[in-house]
Amino acid sequence: MNEIDRSRAARAAARTRIEDTAARLFAERGFAGTTIGEIAAEAGLSKPMLYRHFDSKQELHLALLERHRDELAAAPIGELLHGEGDLDGRLTAMYDAWFAHVQGHPYTWRMMFRDTTGDPEVQAFHQELQRRQRETDMALLREFVPGIPEAELEPLGEAIRSSLQGLALWWLERPDRSREPLVAAMVRLTRGLISTVGHPGDGGPDDRTP
Repeated sequence: MNEIDRSRAARAAARTRIEDTAARLFAERGFAGTTIGEIAAEAGLSKPMLYRHFDSKQELHLALLERHRDELAAAPIGELLHGEGDLDGRLTAMYDAWFAHVQGHPYTWRMMFRDTTGDPEVQAFHQELQRRQRETDMALLREFVPGIPEAELEPLGEAIRSSLQGLALWWLERPDRSREPLVAAMVRLTRGLISTVGHPGDGGPDDRTP
């Protein structure tokens, strides 16, 4: 490895240490209760070194949120759209992947699900994240449950999104619990929703006149 490569590797390693340390401290103490000096010290860096990577605490916080935003959706959506087996099996794989990601990044997801900054830009990020998650759930419902009335899709998408987020926050306060019951609960909730579509009398696709 030449000098340039070593320098890039060292810079990348330092940035990862900063982000991992900041995620933990922000989750434990909140945004206002964490200082740049504390992050630098616990990451084993000087403040000037930290400022070579991030101009401000706000920029660091937003970088963390952006880093993990797409990861939260990528694995579970892949399981549902490209997984094998029946719908129950694919739902189980999807929710298991989602909760596994939360389990593997507990500090980060406290930040993702709770805004402790009061900063308008961070609040806007959280609103955008919720919108994206809701629209993803709506797209999945359109794909797999085409009989749902269009007017109900957004509230149903919000119900799934908020259920996942609420369970994740509940679980993060109870780390001794296994994720299997949470996965089973979300599958049961989703299957219950799906079972209401297409029954005679509900206006769904099977509500036909003989």
